[in-house]
Amino acid sequence: MRTLSFAAVCTINAVVGIRYCWLIRQGRISPALAMWVFFTIATVGSLLTYLGEGIYGPLDNILNTADIMLVGGVALWIAFFGDKSTRFTRFDLACLVVVAGIVATWAMTRQHLIAHSAIQAILVIGYFPVVRRLWKTDRNTESFTMWIGLMIAPAFSLLSSRGVLATVYAARTMVCTGLLLLLMVRAERRRRRGSHG
Repeated sequence: MRTLSFAAVCTINAVVGIRYCWLIRQGRISPALAMWVFFTIATVGSLLTYLGEGIYGPLDNILNTADIMLVGGVALWIAFFGDKSTRFTRFDLACLVVVAGIVATWAMTRQHLIAHSAIQAILVIGYFPVVRRLWKTDRNTESFTMWIGLMIAPAFSLLSSRGVLATVYAARTMVCTGLLLLLMVRAERRRRRGSHG
């Protein structure tokens, strides 16, 4: 089961990452750079706090480990190839201040459970820029394929995850991506209504 879990998570993340970068390069989607920067900071911090317990290794939280490569690669790709709409806004910068505050709190407390919970909060905050964009726009700027893949990968990761923190990471990912998919559907419906009106 663990081998299946590792293979499924890594394959899904690789396919999703490559397709997402290709869609950005083609100009078919315009993801928020801020979200991917937040994700990169938080996934690294999340894995460090998970490993900080001293009981588990990187493969025991395969989703978190694979996510670092995915989100870091996508963040760099958006920085180099994204259009102007992907850049940081004032709202994004405000979110970054909150993220910095959470990281600073973690650095002072050094308590793994509290730190891991705070980092999960960063990962939730990371969705705010794209949630705000999807809420205000009549156009879906994200890829359904990408986010569906990112909702399936955590389910496979649960087959090999060890410890409560790994389970929390996967569950939080599924909830957040599910909510984002609903907002994408809403944006698509608004676009269709607008084009028929």
